[in-house]
Amino acid sequence: MKIKQIAELLNGKVVCGEDYLDRSVNSVFASDLMSDVLTLKSEDLLLMTGLGNVQTIRTAEMSDINTIIFVRNKKVNEEMLKLAEENDMVLIECPYSMFKASGILYQAGLEPIY
Repeated sequence: MKIKQIAELLNGKVVCGEDYLDRSVNSVFASDLMSDVLTLKSEDLLLMTGLGNVQTIRTAEMSDINTIIFVRNKKVNEEMLKLAEENDMVLIECPYSMFKASGILYQAGLEPIY
């Protein structure tokens, strides 16, 4: 599924990476525990989290994840934005809970990582 479609489904606001909205994502991992994210090995993975700080961006960078959805109305700050831009990442702010957003994406055909 294209990132642009995902943003639309989640009523999300793309705050970084508008040039990459045609990228495809095959699976989603939802977590606020960045230690769990570091254990993942998957391509075309989207990270969904409510952890809105620069550590999320750094963890995604180390895990080769280039798309992050911030749920629960978490906002991207300037430091996060700068680091994401340097790494060609897409950041989306979503008003929904992680549970609701996960359900919407699962219903739309995206797969869980496990």
